[in-house]
Amino acid sequence: MLTYEKAKAESAVQIVERWIMARLRHQQFASVHEVNQAVAPLLTRLNEKPFQKLPGSRASTFAALDAPALLPLPLQRYEMAHFKTVKAHIDYHVEVEQHRYSVPHALVGQVLEARITIAVIELMHRGQRVASHARSSRHGGFTTTAAHMPAAHRAHMEWTPQRLIHWGQSIGPATAEAVTRLMQENKHPEHGYRACLGLLSLAKRFGKPRLEAGCTLALQIGACQYRHVRDILVNNRDQSAPATASDWVSPNHAHVRGPGYYQ
Repeated sequence: MLTYEKAKAESAVQIVERWIMARLRHQQFASVHEVNQAVAPLLTRLNEKPFQKLPGSRASTFAALDAPALLPLPLQRYEMAHFKTVKAHIDYHVEVEQHRYSVPHALVGQVLEARITIAVIELMHRGQRVASHARSSRHGGFTTTAAHMPAAHRAHMEWTPQRLIHWGQSIGPATAEAVTRLMQENKHPEHGYRACLGLLSLAKRFGKPRLEAGCTLALQIGACQYRHVRDILVNNRDQSAPATASDWVSPNHAHVRGPGYYQ
């Protein structure tokens, strides 16, 4: 701000203090609305007060110079928004306030930015809006746009337990049982969809036979979560045959008697 501009701004503040604030200094207000009601008539009188050395007033100068250059107000009121970083999961949905919203399936695994207002959830990727949904307050629910789905999924607007179990059965009975248990762990089966999809996706990385073997071992030890099956496959535990009692041989050691000692 230039020096002469600063002086004009300070002068305007002084005028407002003298003609408005000074006249209201003995009043008490209970809300901003009451303050606005008290200020409005004093502000009108101040703007209509004639200049001392120039023709007209602040109101007439505004009407002649500024008003013609103003643009029309937006059709919609400005909405306050807050932003959140989210990630597109394997089911091409992002989670915002415990509700899941779809994005184009090509963005699976990508980090996006959610713009959250009272009524709308907008999802941006690299500065471009890729999805917009009406905001939902249903915790654990899904809002899905058909155009976001892969071609193979568009025939089904929502995942269903039967579909996921059928997918697991196409791999093997142990995989189907693991999928069933994942959904049974949740009060609402929909809450287990993401875990089931993650589990089933391991077939692409390790192959169907190994996933079936991994699920078989996971069922035996009672650990069917995605991370447990993944660790089994990563560490090749599914490819090592489990030891049996007949395979065990007592080591030759003075302090180890072996089972024959007790017979």
